Amino acid sequence: MKTFAFCSSVVLASVAMFAQTPAGTASATINDAMGKTIGTAALRETTSGVLIKVDLTAAPAGTHALHVHTTGKCDAPMFMTAGGHFAPGMTKHGLLAAGGPHAGDLPNIYVPADGKLSIEILEPNVTLAAGPRSLLDADGSAIVLHAMADDYMTDPAGNAGGRIACGVVK
Repeated sequence: MKTFAFCSSVVLASVAMFAQTPAGTASATINDAMGKTIGTAALRETTSGVLIKVDLTAAPAGTHALHVHTTGKCDAPMFMTAGGHFAPGMTKHGLLAAGGPHAGDLPNIYVPADGKLSIEILEPNVTLAAGPRSLLDADGSAIVLHAMADDYMTDPAGNAGGRIACGVVK
């Protein structure tokens, strides 16, 4: 009887743990300048950094820069309230630049004509845990989609054009 009771409490404890929001996760709803949802981002802490899964459902076709910005605020239509690129190490912009990249510099994405894209990007220079590299610090952070591709070199934003969509990381 004691064994059965012990097993039952372990099972109940496991069920309760799965019902809670997992530690080390965050998400963002990505909206365009008109407030229309064009996709989502799910972020998960790993031992190698933060895995960012972006699912776009109605994004403009073409090649676009995707960046993590310093502030969790997405005021349309220009999304300038998201601040600059997340760069806690005071690095230069660009995956190809000497002294780069910013922690928020992500690879360009290519959205097909139907506006749908699902990608995963591992960003080793950020965390969801407390600390100077946290995307969940006091003013938060945002995922920003730009009008054009990032040239991976030009400081501060890679000549990526305007900000066309934004999602607050929560």
